[in-house]
Order: sequence, then structure tokens, then C-alpha cells
Amino acid sequence: MMSLMVHLKTVAHLRGKGDRIAKVTFRGLPFFSRVAENCEEVAHFNETFRWPIASRLDGNEMLEIQVYNYSKVFSNRLVGTFCMVLQKVAEEGHLELTDTLIDDNNTSIKTSVTLEIRYQSMDGTVGVWSDGEFLDVPDDRDGMFAFETDSLLSGQSHGSGTSPGRSLQGSIPTFRKAGKGVFSAMKLGKIKSSRDDHRKSDEPAVLDMEDLDRKAMRLAGTLDPDTISLASVTAVTTNVSNKRSKPDIKMEPSSGRPVDYQISITVIEARQLIGLNMDPVVCVEIGDDKKYTSMKESTNCPYYNEYFVFDFHVPPDVMFDKIIKLSVIHSKNLLRSGTLVGTFKMDVGTVYSQPEHQFYHKWAILSDPDDITAGCKGYIKCDIAVVGKGDNIKTPHKANETDEDDIEGNLLLPEGIPAERQWARFYVKIYRAEGLPKMNTSIMANVKKAFIGENRDLVDPYVQVQFAGQKGKTSVQKSSYEPIWNEQVVFTELFPPLCKRMKVQIRDSDKVNDVAIGTHFIDLRKISNDGDKGFLPTLGPAWANMYGSTRQYTLMDEHQDLNEGLGEGVSFRSRLLLSIAVEILDTTSPEIISSTEVQVETVSNISESATGKMDEFFLFGAFLEATMIDRKIGDKAISFEITIGNYGNQIDGVSKPSSTKKKKKDGDNEEEENELIQNSSEDEADEDGDLVSVSTTPLMKPVITDRNYFHLPYFEKKPCVYVKSWWQDQRRRLYNSNMMDKIADKLEEGLNDVQEIIKTEKAFPERRLRGVLEELSVGCSRFVTLANKDVNQAGRTKLDRERLKSCMREMDSMAQQTRQIRTQVKKNTVKEKVKMVQNFLQKLRFLAEEPQHSIPDVFVWMMSNNKRIAYARVPSKDILYSIVDEETGKDCGKVKAVFLKLPGKKGFGHAGWTVQAKLELYLWLGLNKQRKDFLKGLPNGFEEIKAMNNDPVLSSIPPVSLVYDMKQVFQLRAHMYQARSLFAADSSGLSDPFARVFFSTHSQVTEVLSETLCPTWDQLLVFDNVELFGEASELRDDPPIIVVEIYDQDTVGKAEFIGRTFAKPTIKMCDEHYGPPRFPPQLEYYQVYRGNCTAGELLAAFELLQIPFDEESIRRALIAVHNFAVPQIKIGQGGRADLPPLEGPTDSEHGPILPVPLGIRPVLSRYRIEVLFWGLRDLKRINLAQVDRPRVDIECAGRGVQSVLIQNYKKNPNFSTLVKWFEVDLPENELLHPPLNIRVVDCRAFGRYILVGSHAVTSLRRFIYSTPDKTSNNWATAAKLMNGYMVLTNGGSQPRSSPSLSSRTFSRPAGDILVNMDADPSIRKMDTVVKLDATEEESDRDKKKKKKKKKGGVEEEDETDERMLDWWSKYFASIETLKETLRAQEAAQAEAEEREDLEIAAEAGGSKTKEKNKEKKGFKDKKKGPTADGTEKKPVKAKVDELLVYNKELESEYGNFEDWLHTFNLYRGKAGDDDEQALDDDRIVGRFKGSLCMYKLPLSEEITREVGFDPNMGMFQSIPHNDPINVLVRVYVVRATDLHPADINGKADPYVVIKLGKTEVKDKENYISKQLNPVFGKSFDIEATFPMESMLTVSVYDWDLVGTDDLIGETKIDLENRFYSKYRATCGISSNYSVHGYNVWRDPMKPTQILAKLCKDGKTDGPQYGPGGKVKVANRIFTGPTEIEDENGLKKQTEEHLALTVLNHWEEIPRVGCKLVPEHVETRPLLNVDKPGIEQGRIEMWVDMFSMDMPAPGPAIEISPRKPKRYELRVIIWNTDEVILEDDDYFTGEKSSDIFVRGWLKGQQEDKQDTDVHYHSLTGEGNFNWRFVYPFDYLMAEEKIVISKKESMFSWDETEYKIPPRLTMQVWDADHFSADDFLGAIELDLNRFPRGAKTAKQCSLNMIRNEHELPTISIFKQKRVKGWWPFVARDENDEMELTGKVEAELHLVTAEEAEKSPVGLGRNEPDPLEKPNRPDTTFLWFLSPLKAIRYLICNRYKWLIIKIVLAMLLLIMLGLFLYSMPGYLVKKLLGA
Repeated sequence: MMSLMVHLKTVAHLRGKGDRIAKVTFRGLPFFSRVAENCEEVAHFNETFRWPIASRLDGNEMLEIQVYNYSKVFSNRLVGTFCMVLQKVAEEGHLELTDTLIDDNNTSIKTSVTLEIRYQSMDGTVGVWSDGEFLDVPDDRDGMFAFETDSLLSGQSHGSGTSPGRSLQGSIPTFRKAGKGVFSAMKLGKIKSSRDDHRKSDEPAVLDMEDLDRKAMRLAGTLDPDTISLASVTAVTTNVSNKRSKPDIKMEPSSGRPVDYQISITVIEARQLIGLNMDPVVCVEIGDDKKYTSMKESTNCPYYNEYFVFDFHVPPDVMFDKIIKLSVIHSKNLLRSGTLVGTFKMDVGTVYSQPEHQFYHKWAILSDPDDITAGCKGYIKCDIAVVGKGDNIKTPHKANETDEDDIEGNLLLPEGIPAERQWARFYVKIYRAEGLPKMNTSIMANVKKAFIGENRDLVDPYVQVQFAGQKGKTSVQKSSYEPIWNEQVVFTELFPPLCKRMKVQIRDSDKVNDVAIGTHFIDLRKISNDGDKGFLPTLGPAWANMYGSTRQYTLMDEHQDLNEGLGEGVSFRSRLLLSIAVEILDTTSPEIISSTEVQVETVSNISESATGKMDEFFLFGAFLEATMIDRKIGDKAISFEITIGNYGNQIDGVSKPSSTKKKKKDGDNEEEENELIQNSSEDEADEDGDLVSVSTTPLMKPVITDRNYFHLPYFEKKPCVYVKSWWQDQRRRLYNSNMMDKIADKLEEGLNDVQEIIKTEKAFPERRLRGVLEELSVGCSRFVTLANKDVNQAGRTKLDRERLKSCMREMDSMAQQTRQIRTQVKKNTVKEKVKMVQNFLQKLRFLAEEPQHSIPDVFVWMMSNNKRIAYARVPSKDILYSIVDEETGKDCGKVKAVFLKLPGKKGFGHAGWTVQAKLELYLWLGLNKQRKDFLKGLPNGFEEIKAMNNDPVLSSIPPVSLVYDMKQVFQLRAHMYQARSLFAADSSGLSDPFARVFFSTHSQVTEVLSETLCPTWDQLLVFDNVELFGEASELRDDPPIIVVEIYDQDTVGKAEFIGRTFAKPTIKMCDEHYGPPRFPPQLEYYQVYRGNCTAGELLAAFELLQIPFDEESIRRALIAVHNFAVPQIKIGQGGRADLPPLEGPTDSEHGPILPVPLGIRPVLSRYRIEVLFWGLRDLKRINLAQVDRPRVDIECAGRGVQSVLIQNYKKNPNFSTLVKWFEVDLPENELLHPPLNIRVVDCRAFGRYILVGSHAVTSLRRFIYSTPDKTSNNWATAAKLMNGYMVLTNGGSQPRSSPSLSSRTFSRPAGDILVNMDADPSIRKMDTVVKLDATEEESDRDKKKKKKKKKGGVEEEDETDERMLDWWSKYFASIETLKETLRAQEAAQAEAEEREDLEIAAEAGGSKTKEKNKEKKGFKDKKKGPTADGTEKKPVKAKVDELLVYNKELESEYGNFEDWLHTFNLYRGKAGDDDEQALDDDRIVGRFKGSLCMYKLPLSEEITREVGFDPNMGMFQSIPHNDPINVLVRVYVVRATDLHPADINGKADPYVVIKLGKTEVKDKENYISKQLNPVFGKSFDIEATFPMESMLTVSVYDWDLVGTDDLIGETKIDLENRFYSKYRATCGISSNYSVHGYNVWRDPMKPTQILAKLCKDGKTDGPQYGPGGKVKVANRIFTGPTEIEDENGLKKQTEEHLALTVLNHWEEIPRVGCKLVPEHVETRPLLNVDKPGIEQGRIEMWVDMFSMDMPAPGPAIEISPRKPKRYELRVIIWNTDEVILEDDDYFTGEKSSDIFVRGWLKGQQEDKQDTDVHYHSLTGEGNFNWRFVYPFDYLMAEEKIVISKKESMFSWDETEYKIPPRLTMQVWDADHFSADDFLGAIELDLNRFPRGAKTAKQCSLNMIRNEHELPTISIFKQKRVKGWWPFVARDENDEMELTGKVEAELHLVTAEEAEKSPVGLGRNEPDPLEKPNRPDTTFLWFLSPLKAIRYLICNRYKWLIIKIVLAMLLLIMLGLFLYSMPGYLVKKLLGA
């Protein structure tokens, strides 16, 4: 064991005579020496102190020795302190020295101390210096001192009672080693000596400034005064020192509130279902909702393609625990429930945690819950998606899926779960529970007691465990508060389970209804680890603490939900001892129980010590301040109660248990505790005996603070509480959690800083990130050294050991990876590295959550009138004390601002945002034996007041209150500058905000600014005489927080709460200079929160200035220090003079409102803001009156401009004057720019104005105009707006949509650049040569032909016939392309990620990881196997011209088409309080269209001198006029996908409705019956006039026979922005130009005309067409083909191709270029107002617009859905062979079969056809010559058969189904008197099925087994096929077996051909088949018995029969002989 020993020898040169005592402290653990009595000059202590230490001695750790004059009565007086850094000791291991002490004022005194120190390390070596843990110290002292004063930057405390100068003294010389360090001097905060503070502080927030020069460091590294941080969050939460901990900013509990969810499940098909000839139905069950698919007859691979939607409105926790269960049921009908084939279960949370919250086209494995030995029962292919509010689901594009998917590779399992899951038993052992609340009224109990005389516990508990959709219950223990069950609940479930959480609930059994007492969730991910060194789920035996509602019993508990585990529990309910184990089953063993029913068994009891050794814990709390008490409670006296478990709970703790043997651990109510307390430490035996817990503060009446809040007058007297409790000592768990939490907190803070730096565009974010990573790796390494302690402690469970191992592994690898990443951080990689580090943060947070509880959480309740009002819950680990600093809880021994909230549902919504009370609370929890230091963290300067009934000498009794005899007086200045983006609290959509600032017990209010969401108060609030208690220096580092609440003033009633934020002031002590770097403070942004949502930002600065005292009062105070009197310190006359002066009220209007002083308010300069007024749209009615004459007012920073009045909004909503401007003074710093407000008012008669709506532009940055840079040779060099929008239409950068083109800057700006368009796509795109496929050249065709020959015998594929092609060919080809690009992107991304992992692994030297990755790669390659070499297999894609299919809206691709015209939504009405902004749509009352442009004055003259500059238009040059314009709008609707079902049957009957202005087109008569993926294929023409009609709405409605039609969803498109956009979104530009055919040019303007116009508008050198197919535009040359073919095949010369080439590459043209909208189809989500934020389906469409003053466009393209083509499939069954023989012959016992073949096309079972029967086949051979004929309708492009049929007899109309074309053939054995026996089947997919074998011999099972490898053929290409195919069935072991072979001929003919050459069914005319030549034996015996005898008997038994006949004859002769013999003899004898 490592240890540090200090031998304290003597202390010399003491003054006076007296008793002395010394205190030696190391790592926060003090030892006191014995008292050296009556010594004069020298005190001989001669004592040795030893500290066992777990972690290596750090060279900058401190040893501190304090010498006191000892007094029995008064507190000891400090003589002096000796402090030393143990660096020398750490290096050398031994040190002897004598040194002087220093006193309070940091001056050295004569007294000296002599001591000897030894350090023994574990390995015997000493002083191994590790790099990076130490910091170099600058050599110059002053540079360093500058830092020390700057506590804000160093983030460090300087000890209590010391001035900064002192902590340097004596410490610098010892810091000689210079490590590689970071930002030195910051660690110096650690070296502090103080009278009362021995705790190391938090690690500083190390800033990594390696590369900054030292000069900057001397300036204390302050930032440029104009830069500003939005660091409100960090401002408060960054912990400056170690006496206070961070407050939590967000208030409202987020869990427990119901949210909308929608789960959509598509059941596509099932395969390989086990069973013969079944009629399967799939049942989809979520929670209690069940839905069924239709039944498919006699198939075990049914195809459903049915879509189900489930809607839920529940809290997230409930949702994610619901189980999705898919089961297949066989032959279910109205009468019988059917038999279960197999099920698959998964919880919703698993789906939600998938990428995109969905599984797409995955196969679920079915297993049988009743027979776990059975294996896989089949597969269901399905899509499952879970959508919460605001999630959008990206559906991978749905087109014709190839059906041969690889099942094994696409299983419905999350990443990382093996495909073969095994069955496992989950054993949940329930031992006992404690501390249950009473769950029954006591009236009945008292009656019983009177009669029977027994006292019963009022609760009958049992435990219910829920897991994976199953429930198990233990027995009920009647009336027991401490029930003992000792039972185990056993679940059998597949492992790893797809259900994440197990729910364990203690319930109270009751005759009426059982209620939950408490609920505990166990997350299996936290109690297991799936890595290679992982472990199976295991837990305990450990106690689980349960929390819920308060404990007093009421019949209707309003907080019952809390007991069900919803929301945050507000009180301790009980704790339960349980354990979990998992055993993987070997399903082959015979004695296994095969069902999965839940079993309950008894288990043996476990020993008391199994969960750890009982220990006594001590909890101390001090209430330093209680303010902001809600005024509703303010009139009654208030007290506070602190409880831990049931300890300290006086009102409703447990009643005494009936059992007489009272267990020590439940010592509960105070009276009992006295007899129970067993003395924990010998030395305190006498004092501790009487210690009674004091858990409540005395009652006290609150005092008014202001109109809303009260406070309790805890001025110098602070009440304290303490509670003793007994728990198993499992601190180690919490310590490890704390260490990880601290690392994570520090990491999070660092990441916030980095993001802040990036956001505010400050310099060097990468340095800060490197610092963060440095800290992280050091923290992780430190964890590894510290965590491995107390390994053999009692009560350590398997989970503890395994978790420790895995945490240490994780932390170790994290440390390595971090070092690794740190080396890779570069300026350009910062963002992606931040992302990676955020993963670390999540992992840390996950690891830190300890699944096994130990000490319950602490609750602080505010009580009034003996009722519980409001509470706060403090996790016990946060306040747990440890000797090792890193292990201590983050709030232990620190003052924390705690906000009390209302319990349960009361805390939702408004009530949850108002603070019930704000406490400054100090908490300490630790073992009773370590409690010496429990007061150390309090602000210094107090006396303890003990409870009076004890002898005051006893030092160890905790105080009941503290009296502060030190107080400081401050003046607080709150500089409230402005707020922005506030929450709209009034119905006008604005607020009348004012801010209220709280500090300590004071509060002040700013003025109310009416009607604004962006108030600029510019007001200084001065708080005088703010008294704070404690030492000055401590307050300097650690001021209390300031709370700022923003309200909305209402004329009537109480002001409404808008939001709140916290801030920390900058502090100036009297001895500090008011000047840079810290003063004047900078304005900072503070995020304002309302509950959990943000509600704006506040820009303010706060400073706290100490008011100096005069000499006299200080002298008096010093005299009084040691008496109990509390000095009232007065402020002297000269007191104020030293404060920086306040400027008087300069503003005479406002009276005494002080403005923010000059040094703090921002520096302003002159800006001009130009506004483009275009028009207003969609204004809603205001107070039922329509808006008629609106006007727009623009205001920014008090200045503004008004638009002209629109005279008649209905006739023309555009403005007549387009551009106006105004000048305004704005801050130089862009981040401080105030918002710009846009308001629309309606001018009514008599000069009345009514506000219509308003919009606040929060950030003006994107409208700042930057002058074009003449020198740059980039193309987009025109005037740019900052985020890529442009003002001048001729130029500007554009949102780039084609990265491959736009990212290449051309290297030769001056000369001409050749852009070559060639048809060979194989050349890589070079920098300056762009090649495109324009036409297909001959060489290309030859290549293709050659390719075809190579393919495995599929020469039949002919050239795609031009005539065959239509628009749909183009569409499907494009979708294929889209899917390919998506796939390629995914692959590339995966590869990149893998590469990164490999790099990290490689550099971290992880050979194992490499291996693993190799395996992974191998696996991937295997997967690719069939396709990788299958390049030849892919059919050559025919050359079809394509369009672009966007899988999102066009707007998102082109920046909303806001290239020069922006749309601002106008809001009105109160903002919704929901978490998301989904409700904001309801507040939109219209839209303002226009734009802004701001620039600094004066502007350079170059711009204004440009040719054709119109001064009236300012910066908005060459903008089109905004007069009304007539447009023809042509809307093409292709199809809709995944519609939300609208009818009860889970389907919908959709049709399209299109609205534009007053025009509405309903396509109702063409509704599509029962279809959720309808193909509409329609185009609609509408004439419209912009601007009046510019919003197009496309809706999909559900047709209903009766009642109104329901809206399924709709999408809105703003056509006007598209029409005017420079991206030219009027009519998409196709990739090729042709004048006829499916790809005809749609635009009335030809490419050449468009190009000419674009060049003219853009003032670019127009197109010059040269010979040889070249064209020159600007300085670029493009080439392309020059010939075109017309309908008749004649070739003509044309320039259109060239022009089109340029248009397709328009973004490469310098200055004016941008990507033009191509020919496209966009996919838009359909939304429904009733279900905000959740997609109701998607619609694919596009819009063309043509101006009416141009030539008319041609007719619309024909996109109506393809009609299926009618085909007829003729199948001739020639012969069968080797059919298995089923029957035994009656007579002969021979095996034979009566064979017939049945066949049908999938989906048309009712049209099944049978051959005749081939009776009595003895060899399995059958001859049929029988023809089946199947007519069907087929869609070539989608490869689906189309069937229209009525679903049931009640259906109104036919439903259309699309089904893959599959032919099923079955072989049967015919039976006459029983059902026929099924023998085997084969299913052929007509598009790809294996070629038949030439002979029966060659036909084998492999044709089915290896289907994927064999070449396949398609009947649609081959037309005629003949061959042998195998019949298969599955045997008992689920193995495929060959049950026969069939020789068949398939012949496909079109309907026309079928008419020409008809054929008969069976062997009928026309074209009859000849009768089969069957052997004579094939007949039915009872129809022709003679034949039967002849064939069946004669043939086989001929000789036998002859023999029998002969024998019979002989017998007869013998008989006759014997018969006639006697007569004959007689005759002879008598001689007749």
C-alpha cells in the first residue's frame, strides 16, 4: 500500500505560555495532534501521522500544518500555518526540514516547525514524472501575478482569508520541474493555504494556449473587448471556485409528459413458413392494439404488402417500453382463432434508437414461444418506423424492389446482434423489501385492533416483474412493511433480447384494485456488456430504491403516476432487494422445459452481509438563504425538511413495524433512533450517544421581497439540519460514478467552450479543443489509477467487478484514443473532431450511471402548515464525501443554488416555471466516522450554535445553526442592455417585457417596454448595501448567483412569466483597481429558459463592487470577533467615494433611469439599411375584419422606415415603391446587432391602426453587404451576402447543389476555358474538362453488344425500343439512379468511418482492433460475394434519358428560392408552450416578401459607377417589376407513398385536390380504391395571376361513400419565389434536347433563346457559336453535338444541343452562374393540421409555370399510369417423376401414389387448376399432357401483376393489388375418402427463375437451394421454356427434401396472340394435347374391379394362384376321398 508519513517533531519560538495543538492535513483528511500542555517557547509533539493513499502522490499536492493555541471553552486560535508542496517528497521519498509559519496576513512569523516526511510508493520507485500532468511556470513573477488576480480567467479560488499574493509565496521555488504543460499558472490556484479550507479545488478549466507568446499571457490573455461570448450557460455553470456548485438552468421535468407518436409497419411478405399448405395471417400487435393482414390461401410464402399505422399519445418512457409483436397465425377464421406458427418481439425503443428511427425491408425471424427447441419458424419481411413529433423519416426510395433479397443479410435486428439468437432464462430473484409506506386507511385497522388486539401493518405487498411483454408476480405478503419473499421469477426469452428494459414494481394487493407502490426500471444495456470481454446481464443482490408520490396515504393519490415510474419521484417509497442472472439454454438437452411461460419458484434466503456491511452515515445541511418564495405560500410560517430514505421524515415515515425484533438498519423515527444508535467510533462514544437527528428547520414567517416573491430572514443566523442513517456501505459504486461524471462535466464544459469559440468566430478553437482532450486523457488515466480500490469490500457483486473491468477498459481506450485525436486536431478538422468527442461524452454519461443503487437520494421539502408544498431532489452521489478529491460528489460541501418545484403533474406547464423557492443550500453526506470535516466547505467566518441541552464542551455535536460574524457590504450594478427573440406572451404576438433582477434578498425591476419581443432597456440597476456573509476573498471568487426573470406586463392581473436566466457578477474588492482586464465588464448573452425550452437571450453585464469601511468600524469589529455578539458594521462617510462614479440620469424624459455606462455599452458606427418592399401575402382576418390597406413598418435600434400604403390589398398586394432606406447607429460587433422588427399594420378609417402581425429578424448578419473583391478569380465574385444569398441578381454565390461541379474553381481565370462535352463517360472528370453524355455514339453501342455476348446466356435482351419508352421508363430509370447514388454515398460514408476507426486504432497501437476490423472487412466482402463478381449479371442499363428525382422538396435544395426575395412569416397571438415550435404555424397570420441589405457608410464609389446603376434601387439592381403577371401553372402529380390510413380497414381511397387562389380542382371521381401508395399520374392546368394567387396547395383526400371526405395531408408551394428565382424554377431544363418522343422539350423557349436571355440579363458576353460544335460564353468554351433527328429520321443542323450544354453547366459561368433547376420530380411530405409535425405520407410531383405573354407551351406530357398489359400464361404439365409414394395398397401393401398437379398464379388462388389424376403410380412417375391457362394483367416496368377484385361481399368497389408474378405448382396425392395429401411444391418467380433441367436425372434440389448462384431466366424475355423442375417440401426437422420432379412447359403470349391462336384447357380443343400413354395399372379399382383383379392380382400372384388352385384341388380330392371312404369301405365289406 502506498502511504505518506509525517513525523511532527517540535514547534519552536512560540509566544506566551499555554496549551498548543497542531493539525496536519493532507488530501483533505486532517489529523490532530495531542494537546501539548503548558508549554512556553517550544512545544514537543513528537507524533507520527500516516495516510494510506490509493493514488500516486502528485508533485503539486499540498501538506498543511496549522498550530493553534488550545482553549477548552472558546474556539482555538490559530498561531500560524505551514504549507508545502510535496514535489521534492514525490521525487525523493524522504525529506527533513525546519521552516517558519505564516500568519493570517500572509506575513512570516518567528515560530518555526520541524518535521520529517516519508513517502512510500507501491513499487518502491519514487517520483516518476508523467508528461503532461505538470505545468511550467513562467520565470517572471509579475506576469504570473497578473494572472492570479484574474480569477475569472484562471477559474480558480485563492483560498479563504488570503490575498492572492500570499499563495505564491514560498510555493514558486518548489515548482522547478517544467512539464510540457498547458496554460501554466492556472494550476497555482491549487496551492492555497487557508485557515479553514483543506479541500482541493476543482481542476481549472485549462485553456490550451501553447502557441501564444508570453506577452499575451502577461496581459492575462484577455480577449478583445469587443468580442463577446454567448456564454450565458457557461458563464453560470463554469465553476469559478470550489465553494459553490453550479445551478441547474433547466427547470421543468421533461419526462412523464405525453407526446404524439406514430408507428407505421408495412408487412411485405413472409417466407419459409414451417408447415404444409397453410393459410397464413400476420398479426401486428403493439401494446394492446392488434391489427391483422388479410389471409393468403395455401401458401407458405404469402405476399401481403399491407401498411398499418398506430397512433399513440403517451410519455416517451411508456412508448419505448411497449412491445411490437409480429405473429403468423395459420388458418384463422371467424370461428377459430387459428394456430400460432411463430412470433417475433421487439420493443419500440429499439426501433427508435435505429438510424432514422426505422428498419426498412428487413426480415424478422419467427420463433415458437411454446417450443423453444424448434428453431426458426419462418421469416416476415417488413418495414417498421417510429415517428415522434418533429422527426422526419427519410424513406429509402420505393421503386420496384428486386425480390431475390438475401434474407440472412437483412435480418430485422439492430447492429451488432448475432443472427442466431439463443434461448436464455432470465432469473429475477426477489428477496425482500423495506420501508414500505402504508397503503390503507387506519380506521379499519383500529377497529381490528380494538377487537383482536393485534396491530397490523397497513400494506399487502407483492412484486410484479414485466419483461418482453410478459408479466410474472410473486406471492402476496399480507400486512407487512418489511415483506420477505425469497422467490424468483423466471422468463424464457431469446438472447440478446430486443427489449431494453425490465420493469420491477412493488404493488399493494387490494380487493378492489391493486395499485403500484413503487417502480424500478432495469436497463439491460447497463447490466451487461456485449464486447468480446463482455458479460451476460447480471445484477445484485443489490437494493433498488423506489421513488414516487409522497408517503401519506390518500384514497385518490393525485401523483399515482409517479409510482408507476412516470416522471420524477418526489419521495422515497421503499427499497427492494433483488438480483438478476441470465443462463443461456442448451436447447438440445432432453430435460429442458420447452415452453416460455413465466415461472415463479422459491429461492433460499441470502445473508445479511451479502449486500455490504451496514454503516452509519451522516447527512448535514445548512440553509444559507431562502428567497423567491412564491407569494401564495408566503403568509404562513415555513420550515424545510431534509430526508434520506425514511430517515428524517417525520410526518409520513414508516409506522413502527410490528415485528419485535427491530432491525438496526431501519432506525427510523427519532424516538427509536436513540436506542438504536450503536456507537460508531470509540473516541466519540460518550458524545455520540445522545445525538438525535434534527431534520427540519424551525418555523419562520417569510418577509416580502417584492410583488411576486417573499424571502425568509436568515440574515446572520443560518439554520442547519442533520440526519443520521444506516445503509450498506456501497460508496465505491458512487465514487466511480462521481469520477466519471466529473470527467464528463469537464468535457462538456470544454466542448461548450469550443462550440462557443466556433460560434462567435474567435481565434484558435483547435487550441481549446486540444486542451479539452488533454484534460480528458489525464482524467481517464486518473480514473484507471483510482477506481481499482476496495476490491474485496463486502457486498461486491459480480456486476460490480465486471463493470469495474469494463469501465477501466473503456476509460483506458478512451485515454488512448483521446491522445490520438489530440494529435489530429487541426483548424479545419475541429468540427468533426468535436463530433467524435461528443460520442465520448455520451459514452461517459452512459458508463457513469450506476445500475445498482446504494444510498437513496436526498429530498428537500418546503413545509407550510404541516403540508408538503415544494421539493428538490438531490442525488446522494452528488453530495457524498470522499478522502480522495476526484471521488467526492460535485456538490458535496459546496453551496448550491437549489430551486424547489411542485411535485408531479403540478410541475408541468406554467406552475413548473415559477420558482416555488430558491435556496442557497450546503449539503454534506458521508460516513459518520469521517464527519470531522463536514463544515469545511461553508463560507468562512461563522460560529456554531449547538442544541442547548448538551454540554457545550462536546465538540462533535453538529450545530443547529450558524451565526456569521463577518459580513461584507457590496453594491451590485446590473447593466441590462437588451433582450432578443423573447417568447410572445400577448395575443398580438408581442410582449410588454420587463426584467426583474434578484440578488440575495433584493430585487429590482427594469422599465416596461411595450409591444416588442426585442426590448432594448439600456438601463443600469443599482442595488445598494447588499450584505453578504463570509470572508471577502471567498466572496470574490464565489459570489452567489443572480437570477433574472423576464415578465410580460399585463394591464389586468399578474404579470406573465416569460423566462429566466442566471448570471454570476464580476467582483471588485476595495483593494483592487477598477480597470482592465476585468473592468468594466463586457456585455454577455445569457440564454433565457422557460421550463426546458429557450425563450430568448438577454444581453447584460453584472458587477459587484465592495463598499469600503472606515477605520473605526473595522476596529470595533475586530474587538467583537470572539464574543457572541454580532457586530453591526456601519458604512463610513468616505465609503462611497471609492466606487467608480455613476453617470447621472442624462435622459430627462425617462426621469431617474440610469443608462448603461459608456465603457460597457458597445461601440457604435453608422450603417445604412436598405429595405426592398415587394408585397404582403395571405394576411388573415383581424377581429373578423379583413385587412384592406396594410403598411409595413421596419424598425431597428429606434430608427426605421415605413413602406407606402397598399391601397387595396385584395386587388394588388404588392407595394408600388420598391426600395427605401434608413440610417442607424449599430454596434461594430456584428454579434451585438439588435434585431430588426418588421410590423404590418392595417390602416382603418378615422386614423386607427391595427397591428396585423410582426416578425423579428434576430440576426442581420446574413443581410450584410460585402463589396465584391476585384482580384479574386473565383467565379462567384459579385456582391455577396454573408450566407450566400445575394442582393444583386447578377452575381452572388448560390447554395451549391452539385458539389462535383461547384467545388472546382477553374485555374485559368483569364484565358478561355474549354469545357468539353463528350459521350464517353469513362474519362474521369478533370479540373478544366467536363465530359458529359450527350448522345450515344456508335462505338458505345458496339461495346454494349460485346458485353451482351459475355453474359451467361442471356443474348435475348434486345435493344430498348424507342417506341416502347415512355415518361415512366425515364422516371423508373431515374429512381434506380437515385437509389444507386444513395447506396454509393452510404458505402462511401461507411468506408470513411471505417478508415477513421482503423487510423485511430492503428495509431493507438491496438493490434486487436485491427484484427477485428479485418474480420469485419472479411465479413463485408463475403456479403458482397455474390454481387462483387456478379458484374456481368447486372442487366446492361438501356440508355434512357433521365430526370432528377429529389427525395425532398425542391426548396430545400435551392435555399427556399430566397436568392433575392425573402419571405418573412408574420406572427400574432400567444406562443404555444409546447416543447417544439410546431404550434407556431397556428400563429402565422401572413407573410411579408422583401429583402434587406445593410452596409457601413460611406460606401465605396465603384459600385455606384457601374453601368446602368439605378440610384432609386440602391443595392437592389436589375430586379424584375412587381406588377401583376398572368401565369399558366401546370401541376404534375405522379404518385403518393405511405399515406396515413383513413378508413377502419386500415386503407384509404385517395384522390387529389389542387387549390390556387380561388381556383380549386377536385379529382374526386378518379379516386383510387383502398390504396396507400396510389399512382395518380395526372397533370392539371390552372391559370393564375401573381401576386394575388401564388400559394399552391396540393392535398390528398380520402373518398368516403357517406359523410364528408377526410383530408389525409397537404403540402403548400410558394410559386412566386420559384417564378422570380434566378435558379429558373419555372420549367426544369432536361439533360437532352429532342423534338419528339418521350423526352420532348417542354419549354416554349428553346435552349438557344433561354441562353441568349440569361446572357443579356447577366450582362455577359453572349453565346458565340463556332464551327465544329463549339460555343463560347463569357470566357468559357463548351463543345457538344450539332445534329438532331426529327420524327422521320432526317438529320438537321442545330445549335440547341450546344446551348443546352451551357445551360446544364451554367454554374460555371463566372459572376452570374448558378445551378439551374433541372427536369425533376420532387418528393414533398404531406402534413395534417390535426397531427402537427408528423408526416402523413409523401407525394411526388413537379410544377411547370409559363408566363402568359410568352408563346403558349405545348400540350402537357402524358404521365398517366401505365395500363397493365394483358398476357396469357400457358403451362403444360407433361410428366412427373420420382414423386414420393404415400399410400399403401389394400391388398398388396405396395407403396403407390395417385398423383395430380395443381397450379395457380400468386394472388389468383381462386383460379387454381388441377390436372387429372394419374392413379396408382408405383414409381412416382406420372403422365399428364395437361394444359393450364392463366390470363393476367402485368406491369412491365414494375414487374408486378395487377389484380382487381372485391375484398369482400360488402365492398363497394374493386381494389387493385400489385403482386410479383409467381407461379406455384404443387403435387398432391388424391384420396377419395379423406383429404388429399400434399406432397410438394415449387414456386417460380416468372421474372427470374432457374432454367429447367434437360432430363429428370439432372433435376435436383440444388436448383432451389442455390437459386442465387444459378443463371436465371425471365419468361417475359424467353416467351417459351421447357424443362424439369423439382418439387420440395420440408420434413419434421425443417430440412428441405425432394418430393418429386415435374416436366413442364411455360409459354407466355400476349392477349392479341392468344386471341389469334386459342388453346383449350386440359386436353380440350382447340389445339388439343394427345392422351398420355399411361401404363395399364392406372385406374380406380372400385370403378373397374375386373381390371383391378387382372392387373393388381394376376400379374403379381399368377404362380401363387396356380399353386393355390392346385393345392385346393388336392385338398378337395382328399376331402372327398375322406368323405366317401367310409361308405365305400362299408359297401365293399358288406359287398353291396
